[in-house]
Amino acid sequence: MRTIVITGASSGIGREAARLLQQKSEDNLILVGRNEAKTKALADELGARALVADFSQLDQVRELAKALRDEPIDVLANNAGGLFDGPKITDDGYELSFQVNHLGPMLLVHELLDTLMQRRARVVATASMANLYARPSLEDIQGLKRFDQHRAYGNAKLANVLFTQELHRRYHPRISACSFHPGVVATSFARDADSWMQKFYKSPLVKAVGISAADGGSNLAYFIDGTPGITWESGQYYNSRRKKGKVHPFARKKNAAAHFDICSTLLGTEWPA
Repeated sequence: MRTIVITGASSGIGREAARLLQQKSEDNLILVGRNEAKTKALADELGARALVADFSQLDQVRELAKALRDEPIDVLANNAGGLFDGPKITDDGYELSFQVNHLGPMLLVHELLDTLMQRRARVVATASMANLYARPSLEDIQGLKRFDQHRAYGNAKLANVLFTQELHRRYHPRISACSFHPGVVATSFARDADSWMQKFYKSPLVKAVGISAADGGSNLAYFIDGTPGITWESGQYYNSRRKKGKVHPFARKKNAAAHFDICSTLLGTEWPA
């Protein structure tokens, strides 16, 4: 029996992935969401465990890690995220999109690192093809200069790709990691963005060219359920067709390492060799 943790599980592709995975009755699912009622309702439906954490509050991420530390985690799916209006600065002092989409998930991995390595666990990151539209800068890693909410989202999704690369370089085979683009999914992830972006994700265009939350959840479940070295390769980014995807030219080893170090400094974390 595997223990699988899915963040961002109360709605969208996280919810659909959980439903697919629970068809494997031997799996022990732990569902994490920021909406307590929705998360608990889904957990009750699936016979899973529910935990609540809002990644815009890093203390809640730390508390989440404490609640998970004694679990024999086989897969951590860092799926929580969203597109936000801004710039907005969190109580922790970081740009909201960068914190929710990247710093929070990175902190969770750090806090669970020993547990993950003991189990030779897999870390699956929900990234996005939006990484191609990032405007990365190691000097302005949160993109606060000339802020643009869509660039901020792209920067955060590129950060997911970079973190996956560096996590692989540092800790494979004790940890295997991949990131992927689930497809353009018309879900509620843009609920905190401005009105035109909300309208876009509800538009006939997205409905015509996009995929359903169920299809996006199927992609997430595929990588959660997969076997490193067989289904997917550690350190890689995959597109919505489950093939190796195109990444931003910035996604090189040197930049991944530097980006990792800067984010570690922001979080005040130290990572073992």
